[in-house]
Amino acid sequence: MSLAFIFPGQGSQSVGMGKALAETFPQARDVFAEVDSALGQNLSGLMFEGPEADLTLTANAQPALMAVSLAVTRVLQAEAGLDLATQARFIAGHSLGEYSALAAAGTFSLGDTARLLRIRGDAMQKAVPVGEGAMAALLGADLATGIAIAAEAAQGQVCQVANDNGGGQVVVSGHKGAVERAMEISKARGIKRAIALPVSAPFHCALMKPAAEVMAQALASVAMQAPCVPLVANVLAAPLTDPEEIRRRLVEQVTGTVRWAESIAYMAHEGVDSFYELGTGKVLSGLVKRIADTATGTAVNTPADIAAFAARPKS
Repeated sequence: MSLAFIFPGQGSQSVGMGKALAETFPQARDVFAEVDSALGQNLSGLMFEGPEADLTLTANAQPALMAVSLAVTRVLQAEAGLDLATQARFIAGHSLGEYSALAAAGTFSLGDTARLLRIRGDAMQKAVPVGEGAMAALLGADLATGIAIAAEAAQGQVCQVANDNGGGQVVVSGHKGAVERAMEISKARGIKRAIALPVSAPFHCALMKPAAEVMAQALASVAMQAPCVPLVANVLAAPLTDPEEIRRRLVEQVTGTVRWAESIAYMAHEGVDSFYELGTGKVLSGLVKRIADTATGTAVNTPADIAAFAARPKS
């Protein structure tokens, strides 16, 4: 059995996230208290009780999702003897989940990760005025088709593939008019469905360049260690361990495509047969089977999930 640990991105947040962990495990309470202190905000209260509109704000959702992922990681270390350095082949995270993965693997401190994601969320929200950008999911499209549709729709504006999530789900991002054209072109090409996404900004496209510049400055001033296990980076779909290259790729990731399908396929090709999604929701574990039919995807985010992980066969 070869394991990889994957960490969810934005969209998985929900009111009540992490609450059962905090009520059950002191390690989870410690993580949430440390994140609250780092941000000077009662983020855990917002996570546990809402309101949903405030939790969904990018600047809150990003550190909140990371906090739950790190709480699960710390609890697994205490309750199930998890040691990423010896038990994991790779780590990976979807968009902001890359920061969660790196914090779990010791590249960033927990406090620094929370502060970086607050900066990232603020910068991504401010990069494009509300209403000027959009994102849409093209269901039934592969990456090559998504790239072709985005190129045809651009017409002098920005339109590019933001996420290749696998299983026939490609997300395009850019100027609102260009994304709307991409949706119409998709229908004309017989793509199954094109759905506008309820997002507050057009993530992972060239319009995010101002946010990338902010993150370059923020990352330049943060201490980084080599991760204890290779990170399969979003923009490369290949493993990294060098802190300086990780820093560069995290900046590129703000405007670049999240190559998630290729990342999972790479890890499966390298022998990973069990993917564990640490954090809120089950989106990534659901995608695993659609990308790598020889692998299993398992979400770990509740006390029962943690008990099941601890009781799993080890061979």
